[in-house]
Amino acid sequence: MQLINIDCFEYSSVSPESQDVAFTPGANSNVGNVRSNQYSVLTKSMPKPNKLNFSGHETFQCRTLWLKKGYDFLREGNSFTQADATVRLGVGKNMVSSIKYWMSTFGFLSGTDELGKFLLSPRGRDPFLEHIGSLWLLHYRIVTYEIASTLSLVFNELRRERPGFTKDQLLNFLKRKCQERNEPFNAHIVERDIGVFLKTYIRPTSKVQNIEEEFAGIFLELDIVEELEEIDGGGVLRYAIPGRQREELPAEIVLFCILSNQKYGMSISFFDLLNGWNSVGSVFALNDDGLMSKIEEITSHFDGITYKNDAGVREIQFKRKPDRWEVLKRYYEE
Repeated sequence: MQLINIDCFEYSSVSPESQDVAFTPGANSNVGNVRSNQYSVLTKSMPKPNKLNFSGHETFQCRTLWLKKGYDFLREGNSFTQADATVRLGVGKNMVSSIKYWMSTFGFLSGTDELGKFLLSPRGRDPFLEHIGSLWLLHYRIVTYEIASTLSLVFNELRRERPGFTKDQLLNFLKRKCQERNEPFNAHIVERDIGVFLKTYIRPTSKVQNIEEEFAGIFLELDIVEELEEIDGGGVLRYAIPGRQREELPAEIVLFCILSNQKYGMSISFFDLLNGWNSVGSVFALNDDGLMSKIEEITSHFDGITYKNDAGVREIQFKRKPDRWEVLKRYYEE
């Protein structure tokens, strides 16, 4: 089975259903301690892009229970392409395809992924995703796994380019990303993907026709994507992902994600943690104070981890790195 290295992850070049991918970000160069020309440094830290993807969900946002449903379905030896998949999953044909797609975006399609086992197996720590930390963890996974291209590009790039954006501005941004990669752009497909992205993260604030459908998004509780006021009262909504302190984000989840990123060595610059591609600061939309608060909590609860601020050079240092799975277990055991 041929493996393709895209700097941040390794994944199989065969069909997604046969993938067996661990939660292991790959090597990439450190941004280092940077005090000038920050945008240039950030662009250098970006991974070589995977082919952009804006379809596969059949316009359904991921439901909270779909990952457990899909995981059990695969663990029992089933395939999403088998004739009776609709009967076994209890959903229609399009939803079967959608569940398969969402399983692939989290890296769970093989049924053997470490994080999938940890959360969703019969003895998993949170099979029904009742802990807010599980949702933050899965948000980090789907963004950094980069199969759902809109999520990766929005959290890593767009939120820094624009403090607020409309659907049209997001559409034009994604069109530009396709042009930069010399990839085809289909406005209709991307518009539908934008709609799914918003339904995944934003609680409906206006009248909705189907309450069950509109409130089904897996990440609504995170409140990380915000709906702003209409522009000039014209009915055009704006959205934003501002950097915040994220007090509800567990420090153990932050540390697990840092430890899962193999580009990091025994010292990591604060700037890289806050602004780097697929960093906890970027993916969790943390502001400076928010990241500092998480680091203080981490250093006070875990031995061998310190924070240094010498002559304006801020970094987190490891005398020894704790086992990331033990860190994660600690969150669920508290």
